Amino acid sequence: MLIRIRSRDGIERLQIDNPNITIAHLKTLIESQLRVPIQNQTLSTNQSLLLAKSPSQIAQFTDMSNPQTLISNLGITHGSIIFLAYDGERTIAGPKFAPAGSFGRKMTMDDLIAKQMRITRQENPNCDSVSFDRDAANGFQHYVNESLAFAVKRGGFMYGTVSDEGKLEVDFIYEQPQQGTEENLALFRDSDEERIVEAIALGLGMRKLGFIFTQTVGQTKKDYTLSNREVLQAVELQAESELKEWVTVVVKLEVNEDSGADVHFEAFQMSDLCVKLFKEGWFESEIAEDADPKLSKMKKDVVVGGKDTREVDNDFFLVVVKIFDHQGPLSSTFPVENRNTVITMRTLKTHLDRTKSLPFVKRISDFHLLLLLGRFLDVNSDVPALAGCVRAQATVPEGYQLLIESMAASG
Repeated sequence: MLIRIRSRDGIERLQIDNPNITIAHLKTLIESQLRVPIQNQTLSTNQSLLLAKSPSQIAQFTDMSNPQTLISNLGITHGSIIFLAYDGERTIAGPKFAPAGSFGRKMTMDDLIAKQMRITRQENPNCDSVSFDRDAANGFQHYVNESLAFAVKRGGFMYGTVSDEGKLEVDFIYEQPQQGTEENLALFRDSDEERIVEAIALGLGMRKLGFIFTQTVGQTKKDYTLSNREVLQAVELQAESELKEWVTVVVKLEVNEDSGADVHFEAFQMSDLCVKLFKEGWFESEIAEDADPKLSKMKKDVVVGGKDTREVDNDFFLVVVKIFDHQGPLSSTFPVENRNTVITMRTLKTHLDRTKSLPFVKRISDFHLLLLLGRFLDVNSDVPALAGCVRAQATVPEGYQLLIESMAASG
């Protein structure tokens, strides 16, 4: 059988006739085939061996230190990778063993890491949990359930707060201009509108926390958590945000015990490795129509389960996040932006008339209403100031109140 040896010189192949040899025999083969003296060899199944700098650090890798251990007992089989550190210099045996194009030259650490990008799961997220304002979550899922019937995809940005312990609280969802189909969600980012959204969030003491989107009924019949297209979209937005607690939430229908359908929320972070790979350009961005949606394609070989491949199961990139709910400070009764309903000043007047028994600050304590007002106010001063009144539940200055009432009357 063949096993692969990775050292500071790259990857080389070692021919083994018997899969049940000992580590002592393996070292003998390495000496005869790769010209590394036995006494100079340190072997390990842990790639971190290649990053060890000093003899004391190298000595910590003891998983292959017993010469009588059978390599089969370590799970070493055909195609496995073993890492080799050694003292001294040697002459590489030429292109028969050397990496393509190297012909015995010494590889840099960057070259080495590029050839051994190992895909592993991230066990813990970079946040504690995410909690949804009940009204905001219900308003989002009700629309996609009742109006879209989960037939096309829908998405939005989540805004709220992050505690020092990494607990996210989502208090409103901004739904940008978009076009959804059964498999794809195209976001038409409106920079002017997003400036207003950010100004409102600033006044409310909130920030952008993540991305929420729906999967369609057709998708939920398929065997994946997130599709390759969804992974690409999610990691792009997470990489753009630079927020380590950033969360991606998927909303879908699931069959319950009574054969009915329940709306289900699931939260994830894209792993740190996934974000790194995206930023460094490893992902193939063009996805063929017949591509398996469970797999993300890479531009270069990566190591998954000890094997070189360019296809990675999407689940390797997902880190599960706990979900809770809470009652946030905002109401969610004003019509939501960028849906099929046209929002006008008549809409504002109807809302104010319906809530006239409440204090004025309560009547405007709705993100979607503030977004409408923001289109007609100064985004740098008026919008955050008005949102600041909502945050403090303070009396709205008479000038703002008269302006808003006159805007509503014009409808």
